Amino acid sequence: MTDLRLVPAALAAWATAFLSVEASPGATLRGAGVAVVLLAVVLGVVVLGAVVLGAVVLDGTPRGTRWVRRGATAAASGPSAGSARATTSDRAVPRLPGGSGTRALVRAVARAPGQVVLVVACVAAVLVSAGAQSVDRAALADLAGTGATATVTATVRSAVVPRTNPWSGATDRHEVRVALDVLTARGVTTAARGPVVVTGSGEGWIDLAYGATVVVTGRLDVQGDRTVLRADTPPRVVERPGAFLRGVDAMRQGLLEATDGLSPQARGLVPGVAVGDTSRLDPELDEAMRTTSLTHVTAVSGGHFAIVVACVAALCVLARAPRWARVVVTGAAMAGFVVLVHPEPSVLRAAAMGVVGVVGIALGRPSRAVAALGAGVVVLLVVDPWLARSYGFVLSVAATAGLALLTAPIARRLSPWCGRTAAHVLAVPVAAQAACAPVLVLLDPSVSTWSVPANVVAAPALGPATVLGVLATLVAPWWPAAATALGWTAGLFTGWIAGVARVFADLPGARLPWPGGPGGTALLAVATAVLLAVVLRSRALREAGERRAVRRASSPSLRERASRAVRAVRHTWSWDRRPPWRPAGAVRGGARRSSGRVVPVLLVASALVLLVVLVRPLVVRGGSVPQDWVVVACDVGQGDALVLRSGPAAAVVVDVGPPGDAADRCLDRLGVETVDLLVLSHFHADHVGGLDGVLRGRTVERALVTGTADPAAQTERTLGALEDADVPVQVAQARAVGGAGGPEGAVPGHGGSSGGASAGVRWEVLQAGAGRGTSAAAGTDLVESDGGANDASVVLLVHVAGLDVVALGDLEDAGQTALARTLARRGSGPVDVVKVAHHGSATQSDRLAEVLSPTVALVSSGENTYGHPTDRALDLYRGVGATVLRTDTCGTFALVVRDGVLAAAGCG
Repeated sequence: MTDLRLVPAALAAWATAFLSVEASPGATLRGAGVAVVLLAVVLGVVVLGAVVLGAVVLDGTPRGTRWVRRGATAAASGPSAGSARATTSDRAVPRLPGGSGTRALVRAVARAPGQVVLVVACVAAVLVSAGAQSVDRAALADLAGTGATATVTATVRSAVVPRTNPWSGATDRHEVRVALDVLTARGVTTAARGPVVVTGSGEGWIDLAYGATVVVTGRLDVQGDRTVLRADTPPRVVERPGAFLRGVDAMRQGLLEATDGLSPQARGLVPGVAVGDTSRLDPELDEAMRTTSLTHVTAVSGGHFAIVVACVAALCVLARAPRWARVVVTGAAMAGFVVLVHPEPSVLRAAAMGVVGVVGIALGRPSRAVAALGAGVVVLLVVDPWLARSYGFVLSVAATAGLALLTAPIARRLSPWCGRTAAHVLAVPVAAQAACAPVLVLLDPSVSTWSVPANVVAAPALGPATVLGVLATLVAPWWPAAATALGWTAGLFTGWIAGVARVFADLPGARLPWPGGPGGTALLAVATAVLLAVVLRSRALREAGERRAVRRASSPSLRERASRAVRAVRHTWSWDRRPPWRPAGAVRGGARRSSGRVVPVLLVASALVLLVVLVRPLVVRGGSVPQDWVVVACDVGQGDALVLRSGPAAAVVVDVGPPGDAADRCLDRLGVETVDLLVLSHFHADHVGGLDGVLRGRTVERALVTGTADPAAQTERTLGALEDADVPVQVAQARAVGGAGGPEGAVPGHGGSSGGASAGVRWEVLQAGAGRGTSAAAGTDLVESDGGANDASVVLLVHVAGLDVVALGDLEDAGQTALARTLARRGSGPVDVVKVAHHGSATQSDRLAEVLSPTVALVSSGENTYGHPTDRALDLYRGVGATVLRTDTCGTFALVVRDGVLAAAGCG
């Protein structure tokens, strides 16, 4: 039976931590005081109740009551009972006259107060810890909330992570997590605590070693649950890490050097699998692994610790080490692995969960794993209450709980159909996916269709890749050639993992859209629970499995069937060569009849496999985008790509997203073969990076671009790609108008020139920054701007299917103010749809939002370090009555007009 005694305490600690980290330090400490007083009261009541209950039991026990020692096989009675009770070390309990029911009642009454004490004690511990740490973090939180400039002295607590600059497209930005020691701001220096993410550009970031003490100056900011310091210069090292940490850093750097000459997938995956370093992981491969739920391969998880511990334990067994030696060696190996991969919060979570899993398996009691998990959760939340709001912590706990509670039941239900080994192999990813999928919907509103088969196929390669990668890391500083050889061998296994990720990610319907937010999570959780209940509780399925098990037990084994097949082949071969005097036996005819039965079965099975793999996913390939879509916001990550329908297979496209094929795939999904007008609002990489994919395989009639060549290199690449594709280019001017998709699709004009179409799409340039010039064919006259690319965005008003749609590009404060002034002067009224400026950044004009007053506000954003979209932007447009739809929570979604009513599809 599963031991759930620590589950209430863990849940109470989690809820307390979740709420306390958002409360003020004073309120949290007052709550801690109340909890401590309540704990003392409860303890007093429990002790008093125990004394009273003991007295009642003893007083109500007649002379001659038998006393039973736990574990004893015989009971003593009479005078000897008292002697045994007085001298034995075992706990003696009276056998109550009321029978088992009375004894059960006494046990229940004794356990309930213990649960109350445990829950209150855990709540008090979390409150005390959260209150004390909140006091230390208060100064940092106040300064970050006001965007103050500060100088911090801190200790590096993570590897440096390179980031792609969304403006230039270059990987010239870096970020690193540090632990704060001293904070100087507004002329005051004070000791402070708390994690800070330092981000900036320039040289010198890669040389920051884990454990080094650094000084850095920048502007503090808050991004969601992170405190960020935006630095103008790289952190300056004032104290190097100790000798031990320098040795660890030498191992990690040695692994990177040893694998530098390997294949692209091995350069990225071998360090990722071995030490969690994903700095060289190919973005497309990373996306494929996300699609197939294989990211745990490079995110150091409990599985990595289990592999390391299993190898070390096996070596101890081979060496015939005593139990105490095995415990010491295994503990040292786990501690060393934690240091090797850096003891960041996610790694410590994985270590704790890995220990839980290993302890549960080692004891042969899966039920104890749940109790150990509860204890681990309580301890981690007391140490760091902010883990309660960490998605990584939630996923780690959910996965471990799913494995502990669901693996065995699912394997038991599958074993009659595929055998014990195969059932366990299948049950592990199914249990993990069932537990984690509802949480993952909060991060990405979609469901990974092929995650279970992908994990099953990739699993055999993870163990060898991890072991070989760790060995390569250990020997890299002293024997680089051996490290390269080990890394190359590990690359063979990571190549298998990469191939699995790419193959399954490319299958139809690899990722299906799902409603986001708490509602989507609740819906998927309920659906998963119902499906598990049907599979695990269905009497019909259980009886069918039992009949199947009986047939399997009474039928020949696979080995025996294979032996019979070999004998049959040999007999057939010998029959064809039998002497003329040997009569033809029945065996040949039986073999023929058996072959006649097997062939149709194989054909039917193959047809069913093809039907399931190829045909069924095609039904959902189109996802949630309806055939009558009018406006589509493509999910291209951190970037923009807006599609407005101008014909059955044609559209106006505003921006094409960051580098990659996301925009191309979106247009393919929509069936867009012709782009009547391609608008590139400005030349930052998150708006023009996907141009090559959009140009490939489809016709682009003309392009409209900004007149500000900033950044210059990105501008040159973009215009060169358009020229190579023979796309006419026009530099946008304010008040230029045009049309597409109708019989008179006009070419954009100048100034107040007119043009349009009786059907399809009509558009007008509302604002075009500093641009001036004529057609690119005649020599585009572009001007440079020092940081003005965002405010030089082409702002477009599009009329399509009775809707007024405004795309604001990346306008900043000055650009939005100018546009609001222009629209007010024109007397422009509310519009139907607005693509919110700059991915929902905090720089939003209240006046512009009021003038536009859209029915729907579209926000295009993805994973980023800028905090997009911000609460200010979302609240602003909600405040003017708009329904806010976001690609980072909805994925790709569409707007449709049916019977004159505007509706959204794919985001609910």
